[in-house]
Amino acid sequence: MSEHDTDREWEKWGARDPYFGVITSEEYRRDRLTDESKRKFFESGRLHAQHVLDTCRQKISPDFAPGRVLDFGCGVGRVSLAFAEVAQSVIGVDVSPAMLQEAEKNRTRHRLPNVLFVKSDDELANVTGTFDLIHSFIVFQHLEVVRGRRIFARLIQRMSPGGIFAAHLTYGKAQYAESLGIPPARMMTVPPPSADGAEPVMLMNPYNVNELLFTMQTAGVQRFYTELTDHGGELGVFLYFQKP
Repeated sequence: MSEHDTDREWEKWGARDPYFGVITSEEYRRDRLTDESKRKFFESGRLHAQHVLDTCRQKISPDFAPGRVLDFGCGVGRVSLAFAEVAQSVIGVDVSPAMLQEAEKNRTRHRLPNVLFVKSDDELANVTGTFDLIHSFIVFQHLEVVRGRRIFARLIQRMSPGGIFAAHLTYGKAQYAESLGIPPARMMTVPPPSADGAEPVMLMNPYNVNELLFTMQTAGVQRFYTELTDHGGELGVFLYFQKP
């Protein structure tokens, strides 16, 4: 599956089941979504954003107060809208026009004029300037690793001096304990695009953490803080680091 196929699969999620595509819980399926479950969905984004900001202040910069935020892989705006409640401006980027359309509806409903949703590409061509906080959560795992590494490096370049990157990536799978989380080579084969009417493909790709740390260090990063994550056996790292 090429990167364009991956984007098309994500667009299928955006058109078919956008909230489930973001959080794979059955209560967020389109045919089960209620006002209460949607309220819960966005409250989870608010709690997540607060956790990110608390961690930035406790572990990196006590007075951290981001004015400009970039949310990479924003989906329907679950976390972007939460950041907009405390930051001056937020840009949410996503490759799916259907996701962005739903995010804009949510922005209007939440009455947050300081959020802009734009279509993403690997060059971040629709994004200008630098950011005090760059955030990405449960996104990179859905990208091919080579592509994800390139975007990770480009996002680092968009950090303001003193800015913080909060980046989540998966590194292994709990079911492969005998190989320390690394799946067999045959399991790394990219599946073909989904057939018409079938559930869209959702890639779950582990990254080599050494490669990420090399990218960070060569960009001048001197220290980082990390939290380990486990989403249904998908093991990950949530990296927090500051640009000097």
